[in-house]
Amino acid sequence: MSAIQKSKEKETAEPVEQQPEDDVQDSSGSDDSGSEAELPLTATLPEASTAPTASKKKKKKRSKAAKALTALRGHKDGIPQELVNVVLEKVREQGGQAAAEANEQTIRLALEQMKIKDVIQGKAGIGGKGKKDMGDHKFWGAQPVPQPGEGPPLGDGYIEASKPSEEVRQDPYPLPKDFEWSVLDLNDAAQLRELYELLCANYVEDDNASFRFQYSAEFLSWALKPPGYHQEWHVGVRVASNKKLVAFISAIPITIRVRDHLFHASEVNFLCVHKKLRSKRLAPVLIKEITRQCHLKGIFQALYTAGLLLPTPVSTTQYYHRCINIPKLVAVKFFPIPASMTVARLARLYKVPERPHLLDSGLREMEERDVSQVGELFARYMRRFGMVPVFSLDEVRHHFLSGMGEGPRDKDSWKSPREGQVVFTYVVENPQTHKITDFFSFYSLPSTIMNSDKHSLLNAAYLYYYATDAAFEEGADEKDLLKKRLEELLGDAVIIASASGFDVLNGLTLMDNVLFMKDLKFGTGDGVLNYYLYNWRTAPLAGMSPIDDVPAGRGVGVVML
Repeated sequence: MSAIQKSKEKETAEPVEQQPEDDVQDSSGSDDSGSEAELPLTATLPEASTAPTASKKKKKKRSKAAKALTALRGHKDGIPQELVNVVLEKVREQGGQAAAEANEQTIRLALEQMKIKDVIQGKAGIGGKGKKDMGDHKFWGAQPVPQPGEGPPLGDGYIEASKPSEEVRQDPYPLPKDFEWSVLDLNDAAQLRELYELLCANYVEDDNASFRFQYSAEFLSWALKPPGYHQEWHVGVRVASNKKLVAFISAIPITIRVRDHLFHASEVNFLCVHKKLRSKRLAPVLIKEITRQCHLKGIFQALYTAGLLLPTPVSTTQYYHRCINIPKLVAVKFFPIPASMTVARLARLYKVPERPHLLDSGLREMEERDVSQVGELFARYMRRFGMVPVFSLDEVRHHFLSGMGEGPRDKDSWKSPREGQVVFTYVVENPQTHKITDFFSFYSLPSTIMNSDKHSLLNAAYLYYYATDAAFEEGADEKDLLKKRLEELLGDAVIIASASGFDVLNGLTLMDNVLFMKDLKFGTGDGVLNYYLYNWRTAPLAGMSPIDDVPAGRGVGVVML
């Protein structure tokens, strides 16, 4: 399976050099050429079929060198092919279920996870070479973030002290010639559309360039305008001559608890640079400018995520996928069909019930009258995790209600989405006491399908927040009470997602997701999402793997959009 990894900050380490095309080159004055750094480790230069000239001989020689490097280092993840072969052979020798499921992809994924875990725990640097690898992350090496090889911190706290606003840089950071800063007003439909078009054409793709996130205008309004948002934190870059929007970064205010420390921070997201301008090194300037804007508001900590391994994750989570529309997912190569399977058989295996099981036990859409109870249940449930957002009632209302679209809400609303609906939130109300005992939510984030003649859109949903009072019962974990209740709740989420026309429901190994994903037929994806804290140091948090006595997932309780 394939997950679109949220490598939003991928330009910040070493921006990819690309040849700008004519329309952007004219406005920017750029004539930068490509560089060898673009080539993946497995790439080789083309070889001539005719007698080589002196320059062609050099290319051929370099091609052989590239092949040799590939043989030594193996896949683009840097894991040697020989190591993969040895591990695969050992696993198959042992037999059992693990041997039956083992293949090159699963072995590589396991080895990559071990490598990431070592980095998080300070046992290795990026690429496993300790601090020397910081040469690949010059920008981050100068930032107040934990550096590879430092080891676990002795205590939690900031890395750099806060400063009064008058001591913060007052002027914006300089941009390359022919570009200018622009604060976007997302209440203006024209500017919102500009942002939508920039992201749709240039934002995150999966590693194979098969899928790209397609954020709607409704989604962006929901994600970027929570209570207390600052317009100054919607930072754009325009071409000075024609005012075309070519880059963007955002932050929203968040109150976050990391272990025993509660503080105000910013959630940095949607870093995007036009593909033709990746050689301009705009991403580091964007990050410095959004940091400056946050500092002016007295905010000196931040949370962000990336599919790439940067210095240094506080946790790493793994994508899981609950496939729903099997024929379509197979057709667009999101879901590789096993050799021993047919599409029809797979469709039967993943068939979803037609009606939610809890409809007769108080399941319904969340309403305004539920805000207080949902807020209280959510706050209590989230205390069980290491890093979580702390929502006010206004934030509960915004995150779980404001994106529910236009149209009637009745007992049959679960059968189809409303116009412009982004978030889907359901509660379980005890019919006798009218107490809200549970809630769950998921949100819509489709992806453009890049290389398919038959389908243009992958209609994907993502698990959001949930809570249940089953977590507070005696023996909730030991007696599997929590696990069983979550399977009921999120099982209905799968059913509602299917009824709403979603092709797949995605989730990460955070919160209590690990308890129910396997039994609800979520399959392991090949993507990971790394969580980072800016200017805050804390020991690693349990994400895709347990840490000490904390089960997998329960270190992270923040869902990044």
